[in-house]
Amino acid sequence: MVVDYSSIGLVNTEEMFRKALKGSYAIPGYNFNNMEQLQAIIIACVETKAPVILQVSRGARKYANQTMLTHMAEGAVQMAKEMGYEIPIALHLDHGDSFEICESCINTGFSSVMIDGSHLSFQDNIKLTKKVVDCAHERGVSVEGELGVLAGIEDDVIAEKSSYTKPEEVEEFVAATGVDSLAISIGTSHGAYKFPPGVEPLLRFDILDEIEKRLPTFPIVLHGASSVIPEYVDIINNYGGNLSGARGVPEDQLRRAAESSVCKINIDSDGRLAVTAMVRKFLAENPEVFDPRGYLRTAREELVKMTKHKNKNVLGNAGKA
Repeated sequence: MVVDYSSIGLVNTEEMFRKALKGSYAIPGYNFNNMEQLQAIIIACVETKAPVILQVSRGARKYANQTMLTHMAEGAVQMAKEMGYEIPIALHLDHGDSFEICESCINTGFSSVMIDGSHLSFQDNIKLTKKVVDCAHERGVSVEGELGVLAGIEDDVIAEKSSYTKPEEVEEFVAATGVDSLAISIGTSHGAYKFPPGVEPLLRFDILDEIEKRLPTFPIVLHGASSVIPEYVDIINNYGGNLSGARGVPEDQLRRAAESSVCKINIDSDGRLAVTAMVRKFLAENPEVFDPRGYLRTAREELVKMTKHKNKNVLGNAGKA
């Protein structure tokens, strides 16, 4: 069964990005894997009146089941309405690595897809991305491409080394593919270990500035942009975890990026850390509890708190719905 995203109340990213660029803020791409994470994101974004992109990785899609995801997204839209404030919600495939998975997502209600051809040669990346764009645009679905490689491990995205985006390639890539947004590499990375010990966590704003000059008013995306909030790392380590050396992107640098042409910032690891921290703490302090609703409710409440903070103080999308 083919599902049109508009029939379940979703929107693509075109209007979101246009407003974000004009207003100097960024739309969050929040990854989710289960019901509690999705509930938390919707609660926080409705209560802060913030537009949002719900992101699903290839691994999360397998985990949750593609049919279930369609209904979860529809449920999220209805949940927002019932809370009394209808916010713009997009459903986005994060790091699609083939035409087939992008096409499948387009056919099952996704309003936006990412085709990640960054591991290919420049020309092969263009060829694959253009094929996805042609398919997606027939259905009004937005497409995100990528130039440059982010190091790190997150879900099933693995790269040992990063390579910065080459500004001299971006104009040709965007013109040849017709993508709606472009993910670039300027020093972020996937996972919880974004910067080695002793290395100052700095993003390459010089590269971003050059890309902005070449692609004025074009939507830019930052992947691997979790801050790896120290509070959560400490809780996890204090309750039996081992995340020694975990570090993320400083929030002031993300705020600076959000005020530029970066109009989408992806956040996955911070959500995972918030949930894991609260689950570990709750179970350690309540060893007699075996009802999952106890620790999942606590985790959901913390994720709401974290998401509100990101919207208000980092991305600047609060009040922009």
